[in-house]
Amino acid sequence: MNVFDLEEQRLLIGYAVEFLKHAFFEHFTRFEPRTLIICGSGLGGIVDKVAPKPAPLVIPYEKIPGFKSSTVAGHQGKLVFGYMKGSPVVLMCGRLHYYEGHALHETVFPIRVVNELKTVKHLIVTNACGAINPSYQTGDLMCLNDHINMPGIAGQHPLRGPNFEEYGPRFLPLSDAYDLDLRKLLFNKRAELGLERPLHEGVYTYVSGPTFETRAEARLIRLVGGDVVGMSTVPEVIVARHCGIRVLALSLITNEVVTDFPASAMDESPVPLDRGKATHEEVLEAGFLASVDVERLVEEVVGEL
Repeated sequence: MNVFDLEEQRLLIGYAVEFLKHAFFEHFTRFEPRTLIICGSGLGGIVDKVAPKPAPLVIPYEKIPGFKSSTVAGHQGKLVFGYMKGSPVVLMCGRLHYYEGHALHETVFPIRVVNELKTVKHLIVTNACGAINPSYQTGDLMCLNDHINMPGIAGQHPLRGPNFEEYGPRFLPLSDAYDLDLRKLLFNKRAELGLERPLHEGVYTYVSGPTFETRAEARLIRLVGGDVVGMSTVPEVIVARHCGIRVLALSLITNEVVTDFPASAMDESPVPLDRGKATHEEVLEAGFLASVDVERLVEEVVGEL
């Protein structure tokens, strides 16, 4: 269920914000983060781009009022505050997923809290995903220009329940969810860096997980216009837009989703059913191999914000 008590949520957000501000006061002379970065599966190395001086502030999720803990391999479960290319940033090293058992309003609680710091204007969100588009390959990158919210269409939506009127409207338009200027900046930085890794632009399809897609589900996603599929990002993007935060989203393609029909039981030479089967281990491995390019791109974009 994604139903919550509005006043209780406001109190929890307030407690979390006061906790963070107190931590800032003790650690920094002054700190006003401008960009929130969410590190996807296998992409936690983005935190290494945070400058060592002044020393970053690291806070585990479990210490922050109202935060839930991340339970997925490759997600560290901590907030990191520091400077990247001279720009003050906050990183979510590890996100919260609906499939872990968290309610949707709990998975996006960190976005609400960071927004209440009143200084964050941009969200850069990264994720690992599977390729539906046959022209995409493992190791490619994709800049999101739109999304399909499968759980949201079916009723599991991060804005379900009472509306935070102080943040945004009851009926939020999402036709401009992915900021055009930020997308242009990403492509310009790729050109400046001379990166050879392919960078596509396309549609991310959000599914709840935790199972990887069946062949029939993958064909359905392709039919409705999805280029990639994953189990995160969209709830965070929706709530960020509800808060008026500009969004840039970058996907790392870690596997090519199987869309072929399964072999018939009457086929004398069937293709093995496990050919192309996705695993979480390959997601993390592909993230590691492409992480350097992702880290450089994120760092260069942040330097302009």
